[in-house]
Amino acid sequence: MKSADRITFDPEQCGGRPCIRHYRLRVKDVLDMLAGGASEAEILADYPFLEVADIRACLEYAAQQVNHPVVMAA
Repeated sequence: MKSADRITFDPEQCGGRPCIRHYRLRVKDVLDMLAGGASEAEILADYPFLEVADIRACLEYAAQQVNHPVVMAA
């Protein structure tokens, strides 16, 4: 499974926000846990349906979202 396939969108689930493999766990939730200092091991222990690749896919998705061109005014 490619990491892009791990992030799913469903307008009927979590308001269409990006989730992990159709579970009701949003990418933002995982990112918030990591930002709050939780380790991958702690997240995996709390959410046994997750895989390490899911956490990495969340990070990759976030990196893609902030990769936008910056236009500098002259």
